[in-house]
Amino acid sequence: MVNPLPSKQAQSYALQLMESFDRSGFLDEEQTLELKHLFGHSGGQMFGVLVCHTRKGNEVVLKAFSGQFLGKWEVPGWVGPAFDTKAFEKINNEHLGQSALVNSEEEQRKLSTTTHAALTALYAFTTIDGQTLKVDQIPNSESWPSGTGDCCAPKLLHAAFKQDLIPVGLAEFYYGVSNSHTHKEFYPPCENRCSLILPHLLQLHILYVDDDIVVVNKPGGLLSVPGKGADKQDCIVNRVKLLYPNSIAQPAVHRLDMDTSGLMVLAFTKEAHRNLSIQFIKQQVKKRYEALVEGIIKEEQGRIELAFRYDPLTKPRQIYDPVNGSWGTTIWKRIRVESFGPEKRNVSRLALVPITGRTHQLRLHTSSTQGLAHPIVGDNLYGNGHTASRMMLHACELVFSHPKSKKKLIMRSEVPF
Repeated sequence: MVNPLPSKQAQSYALQLMESFDRSGFLDEEQTLELKHLFGHSGGQMFGVLVCHTRKGNEVVLKAFSGQFLGKWEVPGWVGPAFDTKAFEKINNEHLGQSALVNSEEEQRKLSTTTHAALTALYAFTTIDGQTLKVDQIPNSESWPSGTGDCCAPKLLHAAFKQDLIPVGLAEFYYGVSNSHTHKEFYPPCENRCSLILPHLLQLHILYVDDDIVVVNKPGGLLSVPGKGADKQDCIVNRVKLLYPNSIAQPAVHRLDMDTSGLMVLAFTKEAHRNLSIQFIKQQVKKRYEALVEGIIKEEQGRIELAFRYDPLTKPRQIYDPVNGSWGTTIWKRIRVESFGPEKRNVSRLALVPITGRTHQLRLHTSSTQGLAHPIVGDNLYGNGHTASRMMLHACELVFSHPKSKKKLIMRSEVPF
């Protein structure tokens, strides 16, 4: 996965740490934990450095190793795990004792599953907003690989947030011998474990970030920008500004409806914001969505051009108005017809490419009788919102030119339904 924070400054501290390893041959200052086993048959290990600022602006540097080091979870001067180590060892020891009494493979599997669940329940991370996150409260965490949460990045970020520190730089490197990693090479947080936990700690799923922009995967049910009232301040914009405090005050370049999930690009600088805004205005940004709509659509593809305007009598709905409305254009293609829900009703999966960016455009073009007349599944404004747990509309592709380098960026997000 992408490194969510700048790495240059953290890499400088990491290089100093590597030099210390090379010089002393030990992990700790007391020189009791040797590093030579990292070059043996067991292979090397990942190490990480997180540069932070206090609320007063003072610099704090945290360091961590992945998993255990020579059987130790905790080493003075290093960030420890996000669980009670005594409770962890107790569960492990109980598992070993019970395992010796179990004969069949099925009973061993059941015991391993129970032990894994018990160990997972011990993990308690502090998130960016100071809340406590129990891993077993996250959907599907029971199927996560063992050791999820033991990598450097989750441990470091948890420690920083627990101490009310502001992370500003992250770097991870491999030290030792391995068939899959290079000695002293820098690596981003891993895809198979870190990608499962970091979005929950950061409260952002980051797909790309540099000094100018960030691309995030917005979950359904979250606002893009803050609304009116204290209960409408949790949104992508405020979450981005919390993680990247040097961002401009208004980083949003475009929006997704609250119930729509998928890709958003935001700008950190005024120059980047201006450049991206022009790309959107000139329709130089390609956007592709995927949706489930009610019923069977027999046609394979088509083009919809309709005009809608805001209706003050049915706020926040839009209504068809070819005279006073704003014209919008959508190109669509049927992907397939499939069954949906416990009743296995027929729905159609569509690829939707909006040429314009009108308010509620895709929801209107699919639901209107002048359009497809097939509302999006779960749409509570223009369809029957009670038919699904969410609105089945996802922004799955975003193509634009980087505002500084001019390089073409193709961002994609897996459709969650």
